[in-house]
Parts: sequence; structure tokens; C-alpha cells
Amino acid sequence: MAQKSILSFFTKSNVKKSTDDEPSSDKTKVELNGAEGKEDNNNAVSAAKKLKKEDLKSSDEDSPIKRTAATNGSRKSKSMAAFDSSPSPSPQKNQQPKDGSSSVKRRRLASSGSEEEGSKPTEKETAPKVESPKKETSKTDKKASPTSSSSSKKKPSASASKVKEEKKTPKTSNKKSATTSKGKKDSPKVKEEEKSPEKKEIKQEVSPKKEVKQESSPKKDVKDKGANVMSFFTKKEPAGSGTSSAGGKSDGADYNPGLKNYHPIKDAFWKKGDKVPYLALARTFQIIEETSGRLRMMEILSNYFRSVILLSPNDLLPSVYLSLNQLAPTYEGMELGIAEHTLMKAIAQSTGRSLGQIKTDAQNTGDLGLVAEQSKSSQRMMFRPAAHTVEGVFGKLREIAKMTGTAAMAKKMDKIQSMFVACRHSEARFIIRSLAGKLRIGLAEQSLLQALAQACAMTPPNQGDLKEPIINSLSKCSEASAKSKMEEIALILKTVFCQCPNYNQIIPVLLEQGVDKLMEMCPMMPGTPLKPMLAHPTKGVHEVLERFGGIDFTCEWKYDGERAQIHILEDGTVNIYSRNQENNTTKYPDIINRLDRTQKETVKSAILDCEAVAWDTEKKQILPFQILSTRKRKDAQEDEIKVQVCVFMFDLLYLNGSPLVEKPFLERRELLYKHFREIEGEWKYATRLDTSDIDELQRFLEEAVKGNCEGLMVKTLMKEATYEIAKRSRNWLKLKKDYLSGVGDSLDLVVIGGYKGKGKRTGTYGGFLLACYDEDNEEYQSICKIGTGFSDEDLQQHTYFFKDKTIPRAKGYYRYDSSHEPDDWFEPAQVWEVLCADLSLSPVHRAAHGIIDGEKGISLRFPRFIKIRDDKGVTDATSAKQVASMYLNQDQIKNQQGNQRDPEEDFY
Repeated sequence: MAQKSILSFFTKSNVKKSTDDEPSSDKTKVELNGAEGKEDNNNAVSAAKKLKKEDLKSSDEDSPIKRTAATNGSRKSKSMAAFDSSPSPSPQKNQQPKDGSSSVKRRRLASSGSEEEGSKPTEKETAPKVESPKKETSKTDKKASPTSSSSSKKKPSASASKVKEEKKTPKTSNKKSATTSKGKKDSPKVKEEEKSPEKKEIKQEVSPKKEVKQESSPKKDVKDKGANVMSFFTKKEPAGSGTSSAGGKSDGADYNPGLKNYHPIKDAFWKKGDKVPYLALARTFQIIEETSGRLRMMEILSNYFRSVILLSPNDLLPSVYLSLNQLAPTYEGMELGIAEHTLMKAIAQSTGRSLGQIKTDAQNTGDLGLVAEQSKSSQRMMFRPAAHTVEGVFGKLREIAKMTGTAAMAKKMDKIQSMFVACRHSEARFIIRSLAGKLRIGLAEQSLLQALAQACAMTPPNQGDLKEPIINSLSKCSEASAKSKMEEIALILKTVFCQCPNYNQIIPVLLEQGVDKLMEMCPMMPGTPLKPMLAHPTKGVHEVLERFGGIDFTCEWKYDGERAQIHILEDGTVNIYSRNQENNTTKYPDIINRLDRTQKETVKSAILDCEAVAWDTEKKQILPFQILSTRKRKDAQEDEIKVQVCVFMFDLLYLNGSPLVEKPFLERRELLYKHFREIEGEWKYATRLDTSDIDELQRFLEEAVKGNCEGLMVKTLMKEATYEIAKRSRNWLKLKKDYLSGVGDSLDLVVIGGYKGKGKRTGTYGGFLLACYDEDNEEYQSICKIGTGFSDEDLQQHTYFFKDKTIPRAKGYYRYDSSHEPDDWFEPAQVWEVLCADLSLSPVHRAAHGIIDGEKGISLRFPRFIKIRDDKGVTDATSAKQVASMYLNQDQIKNQQGNQRDPEEDFY
């Protein structure tokens, strides 16, 4: 009965199919097999018929197929039962109507009693279902036939093949098969063969029940089919190394400028004349980020520059700017202004992840760039956009920075998303960091200049059209000679950059004319701000006399204002720049409008070095710096200005087309007095005293303090009296009023954390964690906890200011000890001037760690808050090398260790 039910299932299914569909047998065949499997099904059936004929001729009783035919009948029944128990084939694959499965189920229930009875036949019902040797041979050999295994598209499942065979076989054949099986039911040979290991092996090979279920499952088959189809259109971002491209080179994921004996042509993955792929620069950043040694980091960057110089020199300029995370010279003030929240939204919208997931990941990792890279690596794409180039990324970042207006943010979002979608590998990490303004690879501007110098020393940039390019011009030099050559080029580059801090002018000359022409072709020009000369701190009058003994010098009041470098161009344009090259022209319209009163008719162009100081017009005296800081920082209107300023002129650096920095200070001062006049309350010369008498010097210092000044600036007049751009020179000394003996100078430190107040300070921060800035490693190093020098108003003001600057955890570039972890961490946003009793080595603070002591840093004893330094950016804070220098200049340290080399470098 069970056998009849099963046979009727197939024959009725055929009849039903032919009844529901068109009467054409060809069309029925197509719908049964599906469009994709038609050809494969015909091939399989033909192979089965051919094998049947061969088996009819065969009479060898020892044939493996014939020998196991009877027992295979039992296995056939189980396989058929497995097919019955599996879900009906999906309409998508077999073109069966949606109601086909339910009608088949009703027929099965009617013929076999229940679904369970039909799907799990008893042992008694299984025996009569043994097929003839011919039938089994056809099924068994078909699975292993070359025709079946070599199908190029979809392979029909085992159960589907059985359905097709049964539909092609006449009913008489089915009856004959059943009779033959019944006659061999009780054969002792069959029972013996069931126990043989060979039989078990064939049973596993032919059609295991588990395998039939997997192959006949419509859900899995449809899912796999969909995945295969989608994989044709989509491509998952690879997480590992790159694949080979048409040129035989990789796609750049394995590019490594840190290779030993790096070859700038062979080890690059782009060709000469091609635009540099942004992935090359991103890989360079990635390797630098994973490197700790500063010299090694500069070597990696220089190797990348060497490849750019030889293969794609036009991309050197954008490469330099992107390495500094700048879009233009500093004084142009071009900033992206993209908030972190906006970048999170862009990442979420581009990858399909929720904004909450992005925020959580960013808090856990502390690096939105890494979050972006991880989100991008799991993203599937239908079509890959064109790969990023260095020039393209630089241009798009500039476009984003220039977007203004009401719809600017929406336009920026669209541009950011289009950039993000095209990212590959580590590109997303560094594009997001560039947009956030925090590249954080550990290379400051001075390191970049050193790396560029090293690249130019090894691979000269102005090689023209040489047939054999110079790969390494230092390969035959001794180590000392090579080092000397690199230092010589580095000095030229740094000097040129100090007098002309504009890579738009420097890089083209470097590529076309070479290093030797830089000084001549990139001169000092009005309109391009200079890095100012800085003074070295001292602790008392005796130190001044010790340094300038036998040398003529002058003393000037040190004004408590803001450095103002005033540029007068030949066309009448006037620009004013701060000490850190920020353009303050719109901050001081009053100064510009009254410039004609001070300059004489002889002045065509000039650069003045001055100090802008808040001025009380009624009492005609200097006001504190805090009052000056209340002026509007940009786009001020002269009629709305409440805080008046007086400009104190103390140096002239350029006059009528001629730089004056190489002239001694005495000559520069005489030219200043000759071409510029004083105007009461508006323009004044710095108050000065030329003397070498210690008593006069002490008396002049006291007058400066009474006149609301910080102290004195002491300068040489003739000997060693040039203007040393961007240097903290010992030819200028600053002598500050002695708040606390022992140090003699204040420190400008960055606030990185706050401790919640207790007692009367409840509700505000009662203390703060301060740090100096290490420019070599681009990190903030803790130097002290501070809780003194604050009024109640100060604490309220600081608490309010840092409310919006709070972050969930310390930045990756904060160096501190866990014992000093504050209640709240802050973004580096403000610089404070701080005084202390002295400096000492500390096992817990990290300032200047490793410079003086291999294991210890430096901390401040009894620090005291003085004021906020609004005129300084966080990277202009006191450097780690300055802290080390101040430590060594203490009398008690000098007495213990004798003379030591000052760790502070000349530049910066």
C-alpha cells in the first residue's frame, strides 16, 4: 500500500502538472526542470538511459552494482521517504503553482493515511520498495557521471533528479521494478550483503538521508541561489592584503614604504605619470602610526616622498599638506569645521549602521577613524566607485572647507558620504581623521621637513628627463657624510620655511630648481607671515650680565599684550598676524585705519614687529591682558569697539623690497625710528634703556613692573644681533618680574582634565590636570595637578567653559599616570599660564619623560594659576623640551650636574 501511495504521488503529480499547464510536453519539461536546469536534466536522463542498456547486457553476478541491488532497494525506500518528508519544491525553482504543495500534501494524506506515516515508513513497508538492479544502477552511476559533474550552471539536487527520472520512466517499468524487488525480498544473499562494510560504503556514497534533506530543502536552496546571484553584483571590502591588478602589482593594500632598502620605483604600486593613489598615503600613515621611533617614522615618510618625486612629482604638494592635515598655509585660516557628530551621521548613513552603534563604538575605541574603517570593511557594494587619489582627496577636502551658506552642511554631508563610499582598506580611517582635524600619526611639522630633506638628499627632485633616475645619491657616501648632507638640506628647508611658510611657493621651486635655489626663489615677502623670534627665559639680573658680559645690549619693556606682525604691501593692503601666524586683520580694523598716521611717505612696503596692548585712553596707561582678550576675535566693526589698543613697535624686518633680518638690531631700530613716527595713545616705540650697569638694570625692571608690564626684554645691539626667525635665541633674553624665586618664568599649559570640587567648591571643579605638549610625538604629557590661584568667579567660568568640552575617556595621545585620573576628561581646548616654585623629577607625571631621566618625567611644585592665554593655541603650549630646559637651568640642578646641553632645539 505504501509503495502504491508513493508511485501514485509521482504519477498524479505529473498528470496534475500537465493538466494545469499547457498540453505541450516540451513546455511541461521546461517548467518542471526550470529555465536554468533544462539542459543539465536532459543530459542526466540520456546518461541514465545509456547506462540502463549497458546493465541489461551485463550478466556478471559479481558486479558491485548487481551484488548490492537488493539491499539498495531498502536504501531507496529510505531515500524516497526522505524526499516525502522534505518540504515541497519551491515555486521559484520548479515553476510549480503556489497551491501545488498543499494539493500534493492532501494526496499524500489520502494515499498513506497520515503525513507522518508517509514520511517515516516502517521496516516492513520499506522491504517491498527495493528496485531492480537496472534502476539502481542508473541512479547510482548518474551521480558519478561526467555529464552530471561538469554542469556549468545549477546542478539538480538528488531528490529532484529522482523526480525527473520517475516522470520519464513508463508505468510498466515501475511495475516491473516492484515485482523484481518483491521476488528478491527474502534472498539470503541480500541479508548477507546488508552486513558487509562495502555495502555501508556504497550507502554513504549514493544517497544518504541527511544529504537528501539538505539538497532538497527549498529554503536553503533559494538562499544559496540568492547569495550566488548577489555575489555577482556585490563585492565585500577585503580585510586582508590586496589582490593583484592588471599591471602585476597589488592594489596597494600591501604597500610598505618601511621596507629595508626601499626602492622608490619598484616598491611603489603605481606607474610613472599616474596620479598617486590615496591608499599609498594612507598605508604610509598606517605604518607610521604603528612605529614608535621618531627617526624610523621620518624614514618611512621620506621613502613615500621619494616615490612621489620620481613617479608623480605633481602630487608632492597635496601629499605634504595631507601629511600635516592642512589644506592651505596656516595664515589663510582654511579649516574644515566638521563636528564629530556630523561625521558619525555620515558613517551611519553610508554603511547602514545606526547612529547609536557608531557612537558606542567611538566611545569604546576612542578613535572615530578606526570605527569608520571597521564599518566600511563589512559593507557590501554593488558597484565599486573610482579609487581615491591624493590629488582628488585634497581637492575634495578643500571644496568642503569652502562651502558656506544655509545649505552648506547638507552639501558637506553629501561630499563626505561620496568620499567615504569610495574608500578602500585603511583609507576610511585617515579621511575621517582628516575631516575631524586630528590625524594623530605622531609627526609634527618639523619632522615632516626633516623627512622631506632626507628624501631630497637621497633622491634629488630636479632630475629632469634623465634616462636612469638617481635612486639613492647617498649610497656611496659614508654614514657621517650622508648624515651631514641631510642636515645641510634640512637646515635650508627649515630656514626657507621660516621666512616663507608657504608650501605653495616652496614645493614647486624644490621640484623644478632644486634645494640650492630655495633661498633665492623663496624670499621673505610682505603678505606671508614670518615665524617670530622668541626670547630665552632668565631668572635674574645676574644671569643677564653673565650672558652679555662685554657685549652692548639694550633693555625694553616686555608688554602684556598680543604679538602683532603688521605687513604693509605695495598696493596698500595691510595684514596683521599673530605669533602663531593666525590672520587677525579683521580683529584690528582700528589699527589699520590709523596706520597712515604713523608711517611716513618713504614707506612703500614693510613688515613691523609689534605688541598690541589694551590702552586706557583717559589715564593713558596700559591695561591688563585679560581686558584685551574681551575684544571680538573676528569681523570687528571699529564703531563697536570698546577696548582701545596702543601698538608698541620694537622691530622692523622688511622695508621697501629689502629684508632686514640679517642686519644687526641697532640698524633695524634706527630704520624704524626713521620711517615711522609715534602717535600718543596709538603708536609708540617700545620703552628702552641702553645700559650695562646692574643697578640701572634693576631700577628699569622695577619701572616696567609698575607700568603694568611683565618685565624686560634684553637684546644684543651689534654682535650676534640678527633677527633669528622661529628661534628661541639666547641673543634675546626675557627677564620677568620674580613672582616665585627658583623658576623665574611661567609655563603655558593645556587643561586636559578636571576634579570635582568638595566643600565650598561643590558644584564646580576644584582642581585640574595640566599637561605640556610634546611636538615630536604630538601628545600631551601630564605635568601637574593645580588647585590654587583661582577665585570663585574663575572656577565658575572654567566649569562653564569645560562643560561642552567633556569627553568620556582620555584621548589616545594623553600621557598620564592612572593615579592622577580626573573625574572628567576634556578636549584640549584652552591654555593657562601657570607659575610654580620649582620643577622636580616625578615617577608619575609624564612631562619630558625620557629626556632628563629614562624612567621619570618632570612635575611642577606648588603650581599657581595666573591667567588664560587666549592668544595661544593648544599646540603652542610649553613644549616638553622647554620643560626639560627649565629644569636644567635651576641653580640646584646646575650645581649637582654641571653644564649640560640644552635639549631645546633651535627651531620651534
